[in-house]
This record gives sequence, structure tokens and C-alpha cells, in this order.
Amino acid sequence: MRGGGRSRELQERIKRLIIERRLPSGAALPTEPELMELLGASRNSVREALQALQAMGIVEIRHGFGTYVGAMSMAPMTEGLSFRTVAGHYRGEDSLRQLLELREAVETGLIARVVAQVGARPAALDALEALVARMREEAEAGGVRAQTDRAFHAALYGGLGNSLLSEVLDAFWDAFHRVRTDLAEPRQDPLVTWRQHAEILAAVRAGDALRAERAVRAHFGNIRARLRSAHAGGFDNSSITAESTIPPQKC
Repeated sequence: MRGGGRSRELQERIKRLIIERRLPSGAALPTEPELMELLGASRNSVREALQALQAMGIVEIRHGFGTYVGAMSMAPMTEGLSFRTVAGHYRGEDSLRQLLELREAVETGLIARVVAQVGARPAALDALEALVARMREEAEAGGVRAQTDRAFHAALYGGLGNSLLSEVLDAFWDAFHRVRTDLAEPRQDPLVTWRQHAEILAAVRAGDALRAERAVRAHFGNIRARLRSAHAGGFDNSSITAESTIPPQKC
């Protein structure tokens, strides 16, 4: 078996070991010599497999201390999405729109569940009300902050009790906003951004799933139209970066 195939096999066996032993994040893995014996592999092969798993966030190598089960976060997914989006853009692809459509599909597909459950959680509605009120203040001051917009969407879907969903939505958000670009002019009126979120909240508070879905689709449709216009007009590549800083543009 070639080296690459051997490494992948060892990676799968280490992952199975984590699953079969029900090891949580932060738990210590067997020592390197123990893994060599368990896997019937050389030290170099075990190290190569562990390094590959560390790159995926599955394990964490703490030099001088050992190897532990990693946090298994969405960070690798976010990095991959960000890089793919930037690379696609430089190839002339409509990659920002494609990424946006993924996020739209997830959020519109879940909004009915939000409507069904949020009525039983007055505190969640209060939190959304506070965020919409903050959006209005920011809009009247000149622009809705991206962090406020993000907090609204996180609060909207966070009550579903699905931690994986929250991580996926965060990954989509990070990947989209880490690609800094000038969208089509004129930029959206920040009061429109506020009103769109206020309408989503009003529909949720009213318990109207169809109205809520229409409001979410309208929100994403507006962003998609701006991206389509910008893509048709041509982007300025000099405006694109893959920085971790979230830009002030609204979404």
C-alpha cells in the first residue's frame, strides 16, 4: 500500500478508536508507542496520521504532553469554504452567490420549526426584539453592524437546540464575511436591512410560518440580487481579501 493510502487507513482506524471508546473532546489518546502497537504501524506512519487528523481538528497534539481528542470544530470547514470562495471568485465564478444560496437553503428550510417552537420561549422573542431595536438604532445612525445582524440570525435558530446547526450556520457566515468585496452600488439602505429583520421577527411572533419563510426569502433575495449585479458588472480583485476580520457590510 502506498504511503498516502496507508496514512488514510491509519487515520480511519484512529477515528474508529475515538468512537468505539466514546472519548470526548479533551480526552487523552493512547500514547504514541501504544498507538504503534495497536495499529501495527511505524512511528513515522502514526505521526503522519495524527498530524493529518490534527489539521482536521479531530485530534490535538500537545508536544511534551501527548495527543488528545480535538474540539472537532467547524474551523477547517470555514477555512475551506473561505478559500474556495476566494479562489472561485478569481476564476470568474459566482462563488459568493453559491455560498449564499447554501445558507439560504438551510435557514428557509428551518424557519417553520422556529415559528413552531419560539412561541413557547418568551425569552427568545425578547432577545430578538432587543436585537431588532438595536438594528434600528444602528440603521438610523448610518449602518447596521455585521455583528448585530449575525447575532439576530444566531438567536433566531439557536433555540432549536441543535449545536451542529449553529456551527454550520457560523461556518457559512464566517466564510461569506471573510471574503471582503465591494457589492453593487448603491449599497442597501440600512433602514431596509432593519425592516427586513423586523418583518422576520413580526412573522415569527405572529406564529405565521409562511409569512416568516417569505420574509427570510426576501431578505436573501435582496442580497442575491446585489451579488448578481456586482458579478455581472465585474468585481475589482484588489478589494478581495481572506482576512478573518468581519467587514461592516450587512447580510
